[in-house]
Amino acid sequence: MKKLFTEYQLGKITLKNRMVMAPLTRGRANPDATPNSLMAEYYAQRASAGLIITEATAIDPMGYGWVNAPGIFSKNHLVGWKSVTQVVHNQGGKIFLQLWHMGRVSHPDFLGGKLPLAPSAIKVSFSTNTPLGKKEYVTPRALETEEIPEIVNQYVRAGEMAMQAGFDGVEIHAANGYLPDQFLRDGSNQRTDIYGGSIENRTRFLLEVVEGLNHAIGSDRVGVRISPRNPFNGMSDSDPLNLFCFVAAELSRRGILYLHSMEPLEGHRFSADGARVSPALKTKFQGTFIINGNLTCDSGEALLESNQADLIAYGVAFLANPDLVERFKKNAPLNEPEMATFYGGGAKGYIDYPTL
Repeated sequence: MKKLFTEYQLGKITLKNRMVMAPLTRGRANPDATPNSLMAEYYAQRASAGLIITEATAIDPMGYGWVNAPGIFSKNHLVGWKSVTQVVHNQGGKIFLQLWHMGRVSHPDFLGGKLPLAPSAIKVSFSTNTPLGKKEYVTPRALETEEIPEIVNQYVRAGEMAMQAGFDGVEIHAANGYLPDQFLRDGSNQRTDIYGGSIENRTRFLLEVVEGLNHAIGSDRVGVRISPRNPFNGMSDSDPLNLFCFVAAELSRRGILYLHSMEPLEGHRFSADGARVSPALKTKFQGTFIINGNLTCDSGEALLESNQADLIAYGVAFLANPDLVERFKKNAPLNEPEMATFYGGGAKGYIDYPTL
């Protein structure tokens, strides 16, 4: 049997296979960011994954910035997510909540007219969809040093709410140009206080979030997602290898459950120039290492067999194939994803993909 289909002990959690459903923003929550029955069905359909990581979920109104994305900062959100975790657990699945603060890539239309928050006042040169239509990003407001502990507390409160909602753990979204990533990379962080400048200082915010969650819910329930070379959302760094090796080593020292690296193999549109960083990260991080990025059954298996990863995360493949595990086992053809229905809408392109 392929290693991909074998059980894996993730801390105290036994996964029935090594296939992870990667976080996928779908924009199907209610207008008040509450998860609903459509979302519960979507995740239940995919509970054959060894582990599901939910779509990115806003930890606070000031971290929100995507039409119909879910939140985890109100009682309604907690109740809505509880209905999701219950159906996934009833199907024998395991599920983590991804904690999200969008930082500079939100927009005043989401924030009651306020400026988005960021490490530095550096504008992203793209546009975004807001409740009032497509608009250019604005120059964010640089956070004051004394404001940062409250944002750390928002992550901690969101993690505690996730536990109350029945999740098996949480993943800090420190990838793809969102707030923790904005602190990490020097293309977006030009601070001169203790949160900027050196690699150690730029890593401080993420590590404070990790330490807060470790204390509140336990390090065996905390994972982190990074994207070392992803230029999405205008991101860059002058030395990604040394930066993310330092991040991996410091996360390892703090005993978190897993490190999840989104870094496709060469030739993918998200790949930047230069060598992949993830192989070096695996040597620095002593916990479970997850790789994500345009992988197939065979390429995922090869990463497991060569000890470059412990678990393999699949995104679009799970989106279009609720029974992806079974299809991989039988070497069956995969459904074609409908890109037009990826973000927002109803059941079409969401819960109506056929199974074998």
